[in-house]
Amino acid sequence: MKRVGMFVWNHFTNDARVMRECTTLSQNGYDVELICIDDPNDPNVKKYEEINEHFRVLRMKRYPTTLMLLQSLYKFTVGKKWPIIPLGIIWAFCVYFLPWVVIPLTILALALLKTKARVVWIRGALILRMMIKGHRGNYDIYHSNDLNTMPQGWVSAKWRIKKKPLIYDSHEVQTSRTGYESPFYEKFEKFFIKRMDSMMVENATRAKYNEDLYGFYPYVLHNYPTEGISEVTDKVDLHKMLGLPPEEKILLYQGGVQTGRGLENLVEAYPKFKEGTLVFIGDGKIKDKLQAMVKERQLEDGIKFIPKVPLKDLPKYTKNGYLGFQVLNNVCFNHYSASSNKLFEYMMAEVPVVACDFPEIKAVVEENNIGVTVDSHNPDDIARGVNYILEHPEQREVFSKNCIPARKKYNWEKEQFNLLEVYQQYS
Repeated sequence: MKRVGMFVWNHFTNDARVMRECTTLSQNGYDVELICIDDPNDPNVKKYEEINEHFRVLRMKRYPTTLMLLQSLYKFTVGKKWPIIPLGIIWAFCVYFLPWVVIPLTILALALLKTKARVVWIRGALILRMMIKGHRGNYDIYHSNDLNTMPQGWVSAKWRIKKKPLIYDSHEVQTSRTGYESPFYEKFEKFFIKRMDSMMVENATRAKYNEDLYGFYPYVLHNYPTEGISEVTDKVDLHKMLGLPPEEKILLYQGGVQTGRGLENLVEAYPKFKEGTLVFIGDGKIKDKLQAMVKERQLEDGIKFIPKVPLKDLPKYTKNGYLGFQVLNNVCFNHYSASSNKLFEYMMAEVPVVACDFPEIKAVVEENNIGVTVDSHNPDDIARGVNYILEHPEQREVFSKNCIPARKKYNWEKEQFNLLEVYQQYS
């Protein structure tokens, strides 16, 4: 049985794609260890977790021990507001007798007060721990999810006498995505592209982009959910939870509440909707901003927010949607080229969509007739799409029923064989 060492730069608590990949490999002759990040702020996150007999999760300590000690010392002294003169005397005394210990600690403490230095320290130490764990694992195949785990995969797979295969699984367009505007990322990816053995991207649009940029066409592995979630019979009563009458139409957005996802435009468009309550399920950086927009416009009665729910429970919420939104904005090629997992989650729950007219998403929506596409930058056009579905209940039922044959095409049960094809090269 081939052993796989996989890296991902998150806590692995809501990463559906990586969960599907690891589970598929573990059920098809591979023994998988996923190296990810511990979350000391969540007591429910375990440092070691056994998902099944051949799939284990190893979470690396997030913060360096020295950093934690310095933070404790800082809180105990400065945080307690000790008088500056006694502190100075104690420091001078320690420097005189233990200069080789106190001076480096002082430098580190000063670095601690610098946000950027602190971030570099935390991330650098974490990357090093992941590298050491991966290298010592001596796996047969290494798998890096996204660019931020490529150094870990490269050192683990290639810095040894007998080099091991390295697979680069790029979930995003690393050279054109929100927060990655610096040209550094293109140079960084280009360096590692030459040092990996196989690459996977989410769809054909992104594969063609990669070919134009680097001269080769990578494997395509779509981010489809399992068809099994369509068989979920339990349903969370969102109407009751939100105090809505049973006949109220829920206009649903589920996913990260992040910039570039058109969520501000949904709030702007809401007053033009003929009926329904707009419900956001999820958390993210702009949630406070969205809630402030809602309050400023006095729309609290019509727009509701629910915190992020566990992935395994999400289908029970999705079923409440009269329609679902996928209205990404074209702020970068990563958004423009997305296939978007939530589009297929709506499909699995037979929820028609109001979706952006970007190539991959538009093709799925229009070819399968499961909703309407709109200009996601234009609140008026979003309202047009919503009102079309609200005013044509018979067409809404057609969209909903068309989800049933569509989900037979767009599901992980079929897509997983593309993953196994990549791995069979090294088996």
